[in-house]
Amino acid sequence: MISFDDIKKDTEIDSYFQATNVYLGQMGAIVHDYEHSNTVAENSRRILEALGYPKRETELAEIAGYLHDIGNVINRYDHGRVGAALVFSFLLRMGMDPEEIAVVVSAIGNHEEQTGSPVSSVAAAVIISDKADVHRVRVRKTDFSTFTTRDRVNFAVEHSLLKIDPDLRKITMELTIDLEISSVMEYFEIFLTRMVLCRRAAGHLGCEFELLINEARFL
Repeated sequence: MISFDDIKKDTEIDSYFQATNVYLGQMGAIVHDYEHSNTVAENSRRILEALGYPKRETELAEIAGYLHDIGNVINRYDHGRVGAALVFSFLLRMGMDPEEIAVVVSAIGNHEEQTGSPVSSVAAAVIISDKADVHRVRVRKTDFSTFTTRDRVNFAVEHSLLKIDPDLRKITMELTIDLEISSVMEYFEIFLTRMVLCRRAAGHLGCEFELLINEARFL
């Protein structure tokens, strides 16, 4: 049985993983490094654990969360579906069962807001965990005059936290935003489709999705 540790120790996967962040750096895109991947992996596992899903399913969510952005090694656009194809070959080589490969690659292929859908519990957990990782530390640029709207919105986020309440069946994303850098309206201009997808993903898990910005509820 292929474990999360097996994935992290695989040298081929790690080579592509490292190249991904380097190539995105050439574009000035926000950081997609080990910290982001580990955060998404941990939160994907944590969501399913809190909601009582089987241990192996939580580990598959951890694996999918860790690998979800590896398709960026080929191109930033449509990286979800490209990444799913890459991960399929990795997991097949490593000997993972086909049923488990299907779960992982479908989660990776469905995490982008433009074309994604919570097709499984694992996919739903990865979607929420990825979209919740918003914070100024992910902004790569240092010259504020070169910031895109997405850079500015991310840089405005001083604190982000993902909470799961299994009793109330509620998943809450809490953000603290510096309103002198970005308005709440700008956040929604950039991330509204992401929040709608998070709400759908939470619904798949039988949960309500709640968004709190500066302690005010918006969803």
